[in-house]
Amino acid sequence: MYKLETIAERIRQNFDVRTSKRDEALKQARQLTRACSLAIRAVHRDDKESMEASLAEAQKLADVLRDELKDHPELFFAGYTQDSLKEFVEAKVTCALIQNQALQTPEDLGVEDHTYLNGLAEVVGGLRRRTLDILRSGYSEEAERLLEIMDEIYSVLVTIDYPDAITNGLRRQTDLARGIIEKTRGDVTFSLRSAQLTEAIRGLSSQLDSDQIETEESGGLSIPRSNEDD
Repeated sequence: MYKLETIAERIRQNFDVRTSKRDEALKQARQLTRACSLAIRAVHRDDKESMEASLAEAQKLADVLRDELKDHPELFFAGYTQDSLKEFVEAKVTCALIQNQALQTPEDLGVEDHTYLNGLAEVVGGLRRRTLDILRSGYSEEAERLLEIMDEIYSVLVTIDYPDAITNGLRRQTDLARGIIEKTRGDVTFSLRSAQLTEAIRGLSSQLDSDQIETEESGGLSIPRSNEDD
């Protein structure tokens, strides 16, 4: 059984390497998720310096994660790795769209197609948060711009009709995005109607003030128009 011991030792060595890679990947995935969260938080605070620093850290961690696991696809495609890269997509795309920059592609970000699409679905939530922040100050065309982007994202995601085994659960994320968009549409519509009503009341108030001034200037009397005899 000497050969069996040799085989077992080789397997143990292989497992030691994979375990070490897994532990390091878990650590990097957690750090990547944290950096992405900080970047999104910073963009909502309009803290560009902190956002760029967090995105740079996230980019570095994502690159290291891919390089370290290139010879271990079973670890690269594990749930925790792809989830952290999904967060990376969400952070990069959310920050870009809020700043009215170009949309990055899966190739730009170095991620798998299904990871990109699931990250894109979660961007909708970030754009809703930004829209609500804007609407607190009243209706704005910027809120409309973000809503249009959300609609465009959904209109693409809903056409990706493939099994969950291929898309990694994209259908559920798409359904969640639809609900978020409908709520946001209602909020934007309500804000627009409120702005229109406020403007109409302001116009009516101005007209009433003008009529009152004219009445006071005429001695407080309403002067009727004279009717011509037939």
